[in-house]
Amino acid sequence: MRSEVKGLAIILLASFGVSSLALWALGMVDFVPKFFALAMSDSINPCTFVIYTMLLIALSVREVSKRRLYLIGAAFIAAVYVSYYLLGVGLLYFAGYLPLWVAGVAAIVFGAYTIVTGLMEKSRVGDKSKIRRKIFSSDATAIGAFTLGVIVSTTLLPCSAGSYLVYAIIISKAGKALAFLLLALYNLVFVLPLVVILLAMGSVTESKHFSQAMVRHSRELSVIAGILLIAIGVWVLTGASL
Repeated sequence: MRSEVKGLAIILLASFGVSSLALWALGMVDFVPKFFALAMSDSINPCTFVIYTMLLIALSVREVSKRRLYLIGAAFIAAVYVSYYLLGVGLLYFAGYLPLWVAGVAAIVFGAYTIVTGLMEKSRVGDKSKIRRKIFSSDATAIGAFTLGVIVSTTLLPCSAGSYLVYAIIISKAGKALAFLLLALYNLVFVLPLVVILLAMGSVTESKHFSQAMVRHSRELSVIAGILLIAIGVWVLTGASL
């Protein structure tokens, strides 16, 4: 249990450090707490760990080397980042037509939904069996992993739609160039837990065990994510702005 808490602390501290430094460079220090709440409510989402655990289990069955693990894992993470970023660009154009108060209401609704489904241990991932078949049938290569990452990214959106939509609405009120930069930063934090799992654990077995540990604590992670979303919703409805 102590190692699991330590691993989660590494993820939280690393994510906060990256976001804080980037936003400080952009002159948006006041936005750091809000950004952190939204990005972390998404990055610690159990849905991500469920899919990543499936991939690690598939790799452990095939007994890939550490070097190949890093290559395949990096390709998968890169695909998730690119695909999720492009989905975010689409959300940005849609969110630009919505007033800011919609973000507040959406955050509270999705936050409550995340807490309830987490406590009920109800999966928010799409068709798990379909995802599992794709993962185990894909080649253990960088190209196969990248392709798989693109495919499964479409299953992450329904699971993460709350945080992502709220964030898109908020940053769409900034200039277009700044919004694209903030979107890139958000997605960097979104995939950071996967990077930490891949690099810090040292082997397929250890990475798999850590990812599974995060899935076992899905109720706690869902409650945390939900509370962060509700807090952002209250912040927006009380007159927030970039």
